[in-house]
Amino acid sequence: MVLPVGDLTQTRIVPVATYLLIALNVVMYIVQLDLGDDFTVAYAATPYELTQRVDILQPVPVPHSEVAPHFAHAINGKTRLVGHSPGPYPIWITLFTAMFLHGSPLHLAGNMLYLWIFGDNVEEVLGTWRYIVVYLACGVLGTLAQVIGNPNSIIPTLGASGAIAGVMGMYVIWFPHNRVRVLVFQFITEMPALLVIGLWIAIQLWEGLGSLGRLGQSGGVAYLAHVGGALTGIFAAFLFNDRAEAFHRENERIEGWFYGP
Repeated sequence: MVLPVGDLTQTRIVPVATYLLIALNVVMYIVQLDLGDDFTVAYAATPYELTQRVDILQPVPVPHSEVAPHFAHAINGKTRLVGHSPGPYPIWITLFTAMFLHGSPLHLAGNMLYLWIFGDNVEEVLGTWRYIVVYLACGVLGTLAQVIGNPNSIIPTLGASGAIAGVMGMYVIWFPHNRVRVLVFQFITEMPALLVIGLWIAIQLWEGLGSLGRLGQSGGVAYLAHVGGALTGIFAAFLFNDRAEAFHRENERIEGWFYGP
């Protein structure tokens, strides 16, 4: 197990957008706990709803033999109910709302840890407002990748993973040699971002391809959303590479002036 726990590169800004996004995700999870599963499934993104432009208004039975997805409840030995309730209008709004919902405290904590580690450096390059727009784009396109994988799935998807995968995609292109603290089993060590994030993306690709045959049959990790978000982030990194180059030149100028030749 390789778990990032921090990076060694400080920013010269206060990453306001990153902190606000973390706060918003935490607040929304508290709202989920208060309003219950009906609220969560209503504002999660369901592929069938998005592709058919309909809103599933009530729970849908699925065979019990399939692996139980999140928000599924057993009826009897043969059938489970996948939770659904009336969502927003138009239903495509769930492409945005879903990225601020989470399925468990661990799901939330893991996503926010990755956002806290990698988001500040990316925000410093892009600037606050551009960073927010690109973050949302990565989240939406990540969800769409999951939808395209199985457009008829009735299983809701949710989480900030696609957006955060996009942030990681930008980070690995702009800061491949940054040192990242990682927990490897019981030990903390340092690795270059290229290795840490590159390995993570490789795992998502492998698992995503392996899940193609069973998409829509069970809940779990939305690997295709991670892949879609990461690829969007990598595309954005090249699109805004001039900003990254200017950022690195400015850093070299400041460090050269401060430390001398």
